[in-house]
Amino acid sequence: MTPHDEYQELRAQLAALTTEQFSPELAEVDRMSTSEIARLMNRQDATVPGAVAARLPEIAAAIEAVAARMAAGGRLFYAGAGTAGRLGVLDASECPPTFNTAPGRVVGLVAGGPQALLTAAEGAEDSGELAAADLREQGVGAADTVVGVSASGRTPYAVGAVEYARRCGALTVGLACNESSPLGAAAEHRIEVVTGPELIAGSTRLKAGTAQKLVLNMISTITMIRLGKTYGNLMVDVRASNAKLQARSRGIVAQATGATDEEVEKALAATDGEVKNAILVLLGEVDAARAAELLAASDGRLRDALEAARG
Repeated sequence: MTPHDEYQELRAQLAALTTEQFSPELAEVDRMSTSEIARLMNRQDATVPGAVAARLPEIAAAIEAVAARMAAGGRLFYAGAGTAGRLGVLDASECPPTFNTAPGRVVGLVAGGPQALLTAAEGAEDSGELAAADLREQGVGAADTVVGVSASGRTPYAVGAVEYARRCGALTVGLACNESSPLGAAAEHRIEVVTGPELIAGSTRLKAGTAQKLVLNMISTITMIRLGKTYGNLMVDVRASNAKLQARSRGIVAQATGATDEEVEKALAATDGEVKNAILVLLGEVDAARAAELLAASDGRLRDALEAARG
C-alpha cells in the first residue's frame, strides 16, 4: 500500500466518525462576536451530560468490575494519546491526595511518555506496540484493570493497550466517543459516549474531552467509594499534605463526629493525623491503637470498623 493509499483509507475512516464531522451551520463561527461564540460553546457543552447519562448502565457495570479487581489488590491503568491520555494522567494523579491511594495503584499512561504531558507527541498515538511495551514495563497482569481512552475509538495506542491487557487476563474497558468503535470491540466493557461534531471540526479536546473527564471522574470516584475510601460523602482517606488539606482534615473529623475543636485536635494527634482513625477514636470510643487494629481488620472500611467497635 502506497502512502497515498494509506492516507486515503485513514481519511475514509475519519470521515465516518461523528467526532470528525464538519457542521455547515458553524462555517462562519469566526465571524461571530466573542459573546455569541461563548453562548454557542456553552449550549454545545450542555449536551455532554445527557450523552454520558445515556451510557450510565455500561459505566456502572464497568465500575463494579473495576472495584472488584481493586478490592482484590489489583491496579487501575488509564492508557490514551493526546488529550485522552492527559485526562487519564490527571485523574490518576488526583487519587493519592484525595483517597490516599498507594503510589502506583492508579496509573495514567500517555503515548509518548511524561514529556507528552507538556509537549504534543501526537505521532506516538499510532503505535499499538508502544502501548504494549508501556504496559509490559508496568508488569500488568490478571489482577489489574486497563481503561483505554480515545475520542475516536480507533487510536492505535489505546486499542493496543486494551488488546495487550486482555491477552494478559486483565479487566479491560474501552472509553470512546463514537459508536461501534474498534476500542469498544477490543474491550470487555464498552463505554461509548456519543458527543457528536465539535465546534471546531475534529477538535476532540472539546465536547469529547469533557465527556471523557466526566466518565473518568465516575470511574475513580465511585470505585474509591466502593473500596471504603469515603464515609458518607466525606473524603476520610484524604492525605493532609499541605496547609489547606490539614485544615480540611480537621473539618472532616468535626463534620463526621460533632466533636469540639479540642477533641478533634487530640484525636488527630493520637492517630498521627489519620482522619479515618481519628473519627473511629471519637465515634467508637477506642484508643488509637485499637482504632488502627479495627480498620486493618475491616480493610479500611470505616463503617465496618465502627460496627465492630460498638459491637
